[in-house]
Order: sequence, then C-alpha cells, then structure tokens
Amino acid sequence: MLQSVDIGTQSVDAYRASAGDDAVEVLRTLAEPLRGARVLHVSATPYGGGVAEMLRSEIPLLRDLGLDAHWKLIRGDNAFFSVTKALHNGLQGSPNSLTTEQQERYLTQSARNAEALDDDHYDVIVIHDPQPLALPELHGRDEARWIWRCHIDTSEPNPQVWAFLRPFLAGYDAAVFTVGGFVPPDFPLDRIEIIPPAIDPESPKNIEIDHQLATRVLDWIGVDTSRPFVTQISRFDPWKDPLGVIDAYRLARREAPNLQLVLAGSMALDDPEGWDMYEQIHDATRDEADVHVFTNLTGVGNIEVNALQRLAAVVIQKSLREGFGLVVSEALWKQTPVVASRAGGIPLQLRDGAGGYLVDSVPECAARVVELLGDADQRLEVAGRGRALIRDRFLLTRLVADSLRLYTSILGSQPAPTTTTTAAIADEPRDPVCGVHVDPRTDRQLVLGDVTHYFCSRACEDEFASNPERFLRAVPRLPWTRHWVPRPGRSAHRARDFGP
Repeated sequence: MLQSVDIGTQSVDAYRASAGDDAVEVLRTLAEPLRGARVLHVSATPYGGGVAEMLRSEIPLLRDLGLDAHWKLIRGDNAFFSVTKALHNGLQGSPNSLTTEQQERYLTQSARNAEALDDDHYDVIVIHDPQPLALPELHGRDEARWIWRCHIDTSEPNPQVWAFLRPFLAGYDAAVFTVGGFVPPDFPLDRIEIIPPAIDPESPKNIEIDHQLATRVLDWIGVDTSRPFVTQISRFDPWKDPLGVIDAYRLARREAPNLQLVLAGSMALDDPEGWDMYEQIHDATRDEADVHVFTNLTGVGNIEVNALQRLAAVVIQKSLREGFGLVVSEALWKQTPVVASRAGGIPLQLRDGAGGYLVDSVPECAARVVELLGDADQRLEVAGRGRALIRDRFLLTRLVADSLRLYTSILGSQPAPTTTTTAAIADEPRDPVCGVHVDPRTDRQLVLGDVTHYFCSRACEDEFASNPERFLRAVPRLPWTRHWVPRPGRSAHRARDFGP
C-alpha cells in the first residue's frame, strides 16, 4: 500500500480570529452535503515544499468538517525522483529532454505505485503534480472522480516532456491550476479550474509569535538581530535563483554595509538536486561571514522560518520561474515587505503595489531593497496593505472553501454560492487570470473579439492583456459531469444531496 501520512488534528473554529466568523460558517455550510465523502490526496513527499505544507493543514480541516480525507505518498528511490525532477523541470520549460531509460524508469515505478494504491472506494482522488500523474492510467479509474492538481507553471513545457506526459491526463475528470496562464498548450481536458494555493495562519510557520521570542530564536541559530537582514526562504533550486539573490545582496551591501543575508531552504525527499544547489551556494559565499545558509536538516524549521520572516527588514523572492510563491503571502501576513520577481503567481500577491515591489533584474532587486531599508515608515505602510490582501484572498479557509465547492461540483451537484472571495467553479463567471468569481455587472471587463472577459482587479486585467492567448487556454469549456451515487451503507440524506 502507499504510505499514509500522519497528520494532526485541527478545528475549523480555530480560524475565527484570523479569517473571521463568516469564513468559518461558509465552510460548515459547504461541507454539510459532503459529510462522509471519501477524498484521497496523493503526492510525492510529506515535507519540504508548499504542496506538503498545504496538505498538512487542509486534510485536518476536511476531517473536522466531516469528510473522510486521507493523504498518501508514492514511493521511489533517488533514481526515480531524479526522473520526476527532470519531468518537473521539463514542464517548466527546461530544454533537457528525457532519455528512453528515464521514461522506462518512470513507467516502471509508476506501475508499482499504481499497484500499491488500495481499492478503498474513494469518491474523489486528487493527484498532485507530475510525480504521480500516471496513476489513473495504470491503476484504473474505478468509480472515483480524478483531479490533477498542478502547482507549477507549465505554460511553456519542453515539447518532448509534454508529449510523454500528456497521454496520462486522459484518465482525469478535471485539472486544477494555480494561475490561468499556467495551462500548457493543447491541453486534453475540457474541465479546467483555477484555484490559487493559500497559507495556514494557524500553523507553526505563520502563527503569531512576539518580537522577544522571535529574537531569541534567531539569536540561537546565529543571526545577529541587532543588525538588519534580508532573507529568501525557498527550496535550493536553480529556478529560485539563490545565486542571483546573493548578487543582489552584494550590490545592496554597498549602500548598507551592516546588512546580512539569510538563505533558508528546505530539503525535500523528491528533490535530489537540492544538495547540488546547496553546495554551489556555500562555494559562492564561503568567505562572507554575514551570509547565513540554513536548511530544515540543520535545525531550521517552521518556528525559525516564522521568526526570519517576521524580523527581516525585507523578504526577497527572486524566482526565475515560479508556481505560486506562497512565501510572499507568508511574509506579508507577518507585515514584512517583499521584493520579488515578476514570476508565476507572485504578481497576484503583490497586486497593485500592495506588499512590496516586483523586479526584473538583479540591480533592480538591490535598488528596491536599499529603498525599503532606508524608510521604516514605507516598509510598514507597504506591508500593511499586503496583509489585508492576504487575509481576503490567500488564507487556508478560502482554499478549503474552493476545494469543497470543487468536490461538490465534480460529484454532480451545483456548489452553493458564497459571500466570501472564492474561486469560480465549473461554468461560473471567473477572472481568467486568478480564477476568482467575478460579477459581470460590476467588475472590470475587456472585450476580445466578440467575447467579454471580466477581472477582479487592474493587475489581473493587465496580466491578461499582456498575453491573452496564454490565458485563454483556461477559459472554461462545457464541463463533463457525472452524478454521485452513494454506495451501499451511505446515509439517505447524502443520496438526496447528490442524486441526479
């Protein structure tokens, strides 16, 4: 059997203070018709990245709301995960193609994982990213509804890698992307949803800690809290451009000689290239005492990251390609300004200037860091506006609401409308960039040909206008749905809720 992940418990009521009473009541309403539904999430690793963090927070809330939710992991050795990393890179546009040996290794281990997937009569199975993508093809669909949840930017994939993976999507009922512009060309599924990820404000990484405790934590790991520092929190991955961050820091240090740099990365089970990048960073900074490099394997975990993001003068996220970059939301939730690349979902989190600055080069990154270092009032004002946006759009309660509405829809019923900011599901009117539900009567609009598109903000409208063809791939097509018929032993009220 696939390995089950041990997770804790959490009550949805714990989110009343951070997300508000309305957000909690919405979840209870949306979950009621799904009570008892069996939902399985499958991913590659229990730690070391945004997917694992979200599932560790989302699964307990689904259970608290009455769903029978599970999280399991595929298995594989380093050679297999080296192949899945190559798939990941290829989907993000790496020019390196797969060898015949790599393809065979992926298929062989995927067949083993498919055999290990138990036939436990799930209603919905959510597969995360390319590592377990082949499971429905190799295992068989059974009666479940299958969803592929893609967390990376696949808008310009390596053609050979995409041609290898694309046939496996035939076994899915729907695909979910974090941004509308991430859908690859010639995508084979009719049903495409846009649901951005979210942060958990009640997790150890984001829970409120006071200045004194944060200072003690950072003093203990070796950061001099009497001097300013900037930080990037991310995997040690070339796509995150840690070497570019080092270059920007060196430029900024010319104007701020007391400045420190902290690079904190999480080593993940499915990312064997991380150690190579870690060694490159150490080689590049060997003689720089004010550059600190930490990992989850050297004692820096969620509380330390919390403290780093809370006490940093500026958080940097200089990604070359990005899925969503939730570290931006994490920093803004802690009211720390961000300087970040215009990549992936980052612009949606720094919308209309709230929270920090978008940059396109190393010198521009350094200049914005220096600007913020020199003006404490500006840092507070910019970051404060960013926190308000995160509370409205990128907290866990919104993500769980979106998931519940998706499950309801894919099982054949109309999801209940909400009064909170949620993603549009199925044929509801939506912003083609961020996926949020829009009101055609009041929201911004742009006419393209004979079709009117609606937007929640100027930022999304501008993003769409810069490359409409890319975002039109995610414009809803008539979704294919099947009604959910309860299996023997399911309660009668669920038959009424989900029957045709």
